[in-house]
Amino acid sequence: MNFIVSSTTLYKALQAVGGVLNSSNTLPILDNFLFEIEKNKLTISASDLESTMITSVEVQAKEDGNIAVPAKMVLDILKTFPDHPLTFNITSNLGIEISSDYGKYSLSGFNGDEFPKVPTLDNPSSVALGAEVFQKAIDRTMFAAGNDDLRPVMSGMYYQMDSSGITFVATDAHKLVRYKRTDAKSDTTADFIVPKKPMNLIKNLLNNVEGNVTIEYNEVNAKFEFGNYLLVCRLIDGKYPNYEAVIPKDNPNRMTIARDQFARSIKRVSIFANKTTHQVKLKITGSQLLISAEDLDFANAAKEELTCSYTGEDIEIGFNSRFLLEMINNVGAETIVLELSAPNRAGILLPENSDDEGEDILMLVMPVMLNHQ
Repeated sequence: MNFIVSSTTLYKALQAVGGVLNSSNTLPILDNFLFEIEKNKLTISASDLESTMITSVEVQAKEDGNIAVPAKMVLDILKTFPDHPLTFNITSNLGIEISSDYGKYSLSGFNGDEFPKVPTLDNPSSVALGAEVFQKAIDRTMFAAGNDDLRPVMSGMYYQMDSSGITFVATDAHKLVRYKRTDAKSDTTADFIVPKKPMNLIKNLLNNVEGNVTIEYNEVNAKFEFGNYLLVCRLIDGKYPNYEAVIPKDNPNRMTIARDQFARSIKRVSIFANKTTHQVKLKITGSQLLISAEDLDFANAAKEELTCSYTGEDIEIGFNSRFLLEMINNVGAETIVLELSAPNRAGILLPENSDDEGEDILMLVMPVMLNHQ
């Protein structure tokens, strides 16, 4: 079995699917890419058992076949080449010989039949979403997902689908994002949780994809098909927390402010905050917002005053500056609204106006107790 392929084309394809690979695997075969040749098409697969990513490139080949190729070694050699044709020759004892304009390189391959088979989805439901819309949904939500191994359901992105639209949710119990698309509807009512890793892999590839992302899902797996890529992943098993219950419904205090001005001010003031709590204090009286932080252990302190538009009672509330900044930076509107009800209840961050008619976004950040020294 042999084939000829462009070094740059192959390298880009391997990089795209290589994000699935783990640095340490229980099965040695997972340290490899699966190469499958069929009718001048090379299909490349990578897997960590939980997720499998597949793409394909055009090659010149005279016969079909498959082989597992050591991932690190083939990536390392490919990135050193300028764009030119490479000839892969696979011998009967699974030896791989790569011929380039510069020389020849030999390495050992493995039996492609030992590579894990891609899960097939029995009786899947499906929904289609524009690639740009889906990328925006991942961008706006995934930063809020948790990293706690003890609560795996909160380490993924929650999908809720019905005839009114698709809702994406991520939370780590300190912050929460609910991102709804009313322009993407599903014929079936369903909900499931997709792990963080496949979501981030998809997000990174959607930049170069036009058209739709087709999502197929059942009780166990989800399959995402877009452009020249296919990703199948196992869903997180478990019940997602009732996120609606933690969103305060009555928020009489409402501040409207320019996003960039607010973000820059918090960034500057937070430099002087306690390095453990990262606490900044917002004090709103009339149209004046006072942002302050202090670290009593080192006698550090900072405060800035901003003008805002505000309706409601005077209020003083503390937030973790890191969480608040993440939210502000991901709202995506020039002017944002902060809704508050009480110093011990969550703050709601919203765009004042959305340029995207199909988008409905809400961000929630939990307060931290103020130190009244």
